[in-house]
Formats: sequence, C-alpha cells, structure tokens
Amino acid sequence: MRLALAGAILVALTVLLPNAAKAQFGLRGGPLGVARFAVGHVIGLSRLRHARMAMRGGRYRSAALRSQDPRGERGQPANPYVLRAALTAQAALSGWHGGRRPQGWWRHPDGSYGWIGPVFWPFAHDDLTTAVIFGDTTSLSLYGYGDIYAAIFAPYAAPELAAYTAPQGRRARRVPSAEMVCDSSDTGGLPVDRIAATVQPNEMQRTALDELASAWTSARDAIRASCPAQAPMTAAERLDVMQTRLDAMIKASNALAAPLAKFVDLLDDGQKAKLDSLARERQAALASAQRKDAPAASACDPNYDPRYDVQAQRQYEQLVQQQWPASDIAGTLKLDDTGRARLDVLQDTTLRTLETLSSCPMKAETTPQARLAAVKARLQTMQQVVSGVADALDDFEADLSDEQKAGFEAIGPKRGT
Repeated sequence: MRLALAGAILVALTVLLPNAAKAQFGLRGGPLGVARFAVGHVIGLSRLRHARMAMRGGRYRSAALRSQDPRGERGQPANPYVLRAALTAQAALSGWHGGRRPQGWWRHPDGSYGWIGPVFWPFAHDDLTTAVIFGDTTSLSLYGYGDIYAAIFAPYAAPELAAYTAPQGRRARRVPSAEMVCDSSDTGGLPVDRIAATVQPNEMQRTALDELASAWTSARDAIRASCPAQAPMTAAERLDVMQTRLDAMIKASNALAAPLAKFVDLLDDGQKAKLDSLARERQAALASAQRKDAPAASACDPNYDPRYDVQAQRQYEQLVQQQWPASDIAGTLKLDDTGRARLDVLQDTTLRTLETLSSCPMKAETTPQARLAAVKARLQTMQQVVSGVADALDDFEADLSDEQKAGFEAIGPKRGT
C-alpha cells in the first residue's frame, strides 16, 4: 500500500510539474510545508479514477458546452466531484490542441482544472457555498501553487487561448466561450430548500433566509462579472486575472457576512444544531474517505513532521527536481547575471507559495460565520501571494527585450505538448 501510495504521489507531481531543473532542498521555512503539499495531494487521488471514468461519458462531455445545469439531468443528482472533473476537463482541453490530449500538467489532483482557457477558478462561487454551508474546503484548498505555476507557464499557445474569447470557424463549435464557462460552472447557489427543510424556519426566519439567498445570488453574479472578456496572453496578464477573480470572491464574502449572521442569529439553539448538522455530515463522509488513505490523511495532521519521514523526504526531492525549467529559460533568453538573479527570485517567491498555501483542507469551523471568515482569510492570503509573485515577475521582465519576453511566453505551450 505504501509503495502504491508513493507511486501515485509521484505520478501526480509529474503531471503537475514536469521537466527537471535545479532547486535548493531548503526552501525558506524548511521542507515542512512543501512536503505536506506533496503528500496532501494524494487525498484527491481517490477521486481521480472516478473523474477519469466520468470524462469518458458523452453526457458529461457535452454538458461542458451547454449553459444549463446538468446536475439535475434525468432526475439523478450527479457526484459533484465527478461532475466538476468532467465538465472542467472537457472545457479546459477543448481549446488545447482541439482536446485531443486527455491530460494536462495544470490539472488539480481531483481531476478538475484551476484554469479553463482564460478563466481562473471556474467553480469559485460553488466552492464558497460548499465551504461555508457544508464545511467542505477540499476543492478550495487545492487552489494555490499549481495555479500560479500555470499562470506563469500557460500550456496554451496564443491562438488556442484566444479561441475561448473569439472563436473562429470550426474551432468555435468545440471551444466554449469564456462567458459560457463562467455561466455554466457556478449554478448551485445557496441550497435554500435543503436549509429550510433542515431548520424548519418560522415566517421571520424564512424572510431572513430569502434575503440571504438573494445576497448569495448577487455574490455569484459579482464573481461571474470578473470573468475576463479578453484572453490574457502574458504571464503578467494571467496573474492580474487571478487577482481580479480573488478580489471578486473576497468582496462576495464581505457581502454575505451580514445576511448570513442575521439569519443564523434568528435561529434557536436547536435549529442552529440542525443547520450545523449539514456540515457535520459532510465532514464525517470526508473523514471516512481519509481513513481509507491513512498515510495521506496523516500528512495533513498539524503534528506531522516530514523531516522524520524518509519517504516524504524522497518525495520532496523528486518535487524540487521537477520544478522550473530554469536552464531552459536562461539559455533561451540569454540571460546575464542580473537576469539570472531575478529569475532565481521569481522562482523562489513562487516556490514558497507551496508552504503558504497548503493543499490540506482548512480547520473545520463550527459555525457558518466562522467558516465564512476562514474562507475569506484563505482568499486574502492567496491574493497576497499572487501579488508577491506578480511583483517578482515584473522585476524579472523589467529589462527584458520584447524578443526575450516572447521567448519566455513560448516556454509554457512548448512544455505543455
């Protein structure tokens, strides 16, 4: 079991971060956070096989190109993780070489994608709902280093990326527009009927619940409005797209705070316990799944220290050996000593996000208000991290010629093939 688990982790890392390049073993703060990232990703691997099976189904493939919500199709609710993996994979790969390659190093461990063409975090609003109401931060926690890495080294060539916002000819029939991706991904909203059935609200409470639902819909629309109208063609533009999306999610969190507190405060203790049972049920299901994968679950234990885990050390070494194509960048761009030093700073700044943004699910808070605050804190941390990487990228590109910048942008699509 341990050997199989280690192999699965290395496969996941190979998918996410290919190509060998030199990297120091001791990132700032030590290997603790990075090793947790490496081992923690295996939690999502148990869903990956099911996601791949779903991707083979024509019903899920075609769902990615339709604007309606396929979750209620045929009256059977789909597994949300399977649906996400299938819907995002079809949309993400359709613009990349026509979707002929069912893979991608910018894929999340659960089989879904942090980027669909020019769109970052396609299930942003649904992830907020799942984290706040159901206390499940699994999908939210997977956003981090890999998505920043994909923003810098986009796997799409310029024509492939542009197809999502300006479809042309035959390609237009198979590449969903960025607007369609945004409209079709966040369709869940607040589960009003389920909440009402659980807490049995009185008239005043029902009014507050309706107000909360309205705020939830407005938050979804605000996040959708952050969908890019034009394809970001450079790493700097893609990092800006990330910051815009994160800013919209933070503002949505702020807008939800007051109506959420109003509704919860109107509930009596029994009703609050029933509302919290929605989160407890989801957390129990997640805990049951993690117990089947004990080594991966232990990696997310705050008392776990991989410095004393030989297997985790080897996994970390494998990770850092597969990092940035530093030699390729330096050789292609013909960097001088100053350029190499700035590239080192950019690489180090980005690698440190592995520790800052752990992929382990966040601590389970006991109330919806506390969970909303925790989600907002995570988003703010991610926004700060992306801003820091954007600054480092700006410094790196400050003295590059247009030809060098073009060479840098071409590295990602070349590696993606």
